[in-house]
Amino acid sequence: MDDTPSTVAVVGVCGGAGATRLTVEVAATLARTGRDVLAFDVAFATQGLVDYVPGDVDPDATAVLADDEPLAEATVDLPWETDGRVAACPARAPFERFARAGTAGAARSLESALASASDRFDVVLVDAPPVSTNPAVAAVTTADRVGLVAPASGRGVNALQRVRGRLADVGADADVVVANRADGENTVGSADVAVPESDASSVERAPAVLDPDAAFAPSVARASEALVDDALDLSFPEKGLLERLS
Repeated sequence: MDDTPSTVAVVGVCGGAGATRLTVEVAATLARTGRDVLAFDVAFATQGLVDYVPGDVDPDATAVLADDEPLAEATVDLPWETDGRVAACPARAPFERFARAGTAGAARSLESALASASDRFDVVLVDAPPVSTNPAVAAVTTADRVGLVAPASGRGVNALQRVRGRLADVGADADVVVANRADGENTVGSADVAVPESDASSVERAPAVLDPDAAFAPSVARASEALVDDALDLSFPEKGLLERLS
């Protein structure tokens, strides 16, 4: 666990890639191993991470970057039964602060925010949009590792190539490619790991990995191992007889 990268940028290559939900599931998976994990939202346009956080959020991630609010004040523990701690620093901001959090100056604050988070958490997962905003650029150039999340479709393949080019433009590279919602044929041939759609796809039923099934939770565990470059040593229920024979 000591060699685990402390910061991982989880980048959706296009809208609807499912990077936020995958970030949540990976966070819960890592916490099953006793790791303390923070999910930090820089996908300010969608602000999807806040959907998984109970109660009010004030201050939020944009206030940390734009107004120098302490990270601890914007961090919310998530009420999940895991051996490790899972917390989130979501974004939920009015347009004025959202705009200020997207400036180059605010993006530079992300480096210090991630350094602060790394002192308190074993792993920090940065939920990032396609590399087209200042915070996203800061995330991929600051994080120890970069994972790209592409929907398992032709659209995902095309978007993946564009984001690879953007990473090269800013001097970064992808360490891992995850083909997400890969039910049936996976068209993302360059993917390192594929994750199927969960039967518990609604926000209210997240994280689905806390009720391991024979397909989704082990796949998320493999994606988690790839993202943090470490073996997790998790166990899962054996497949049933009919499933083994199918």
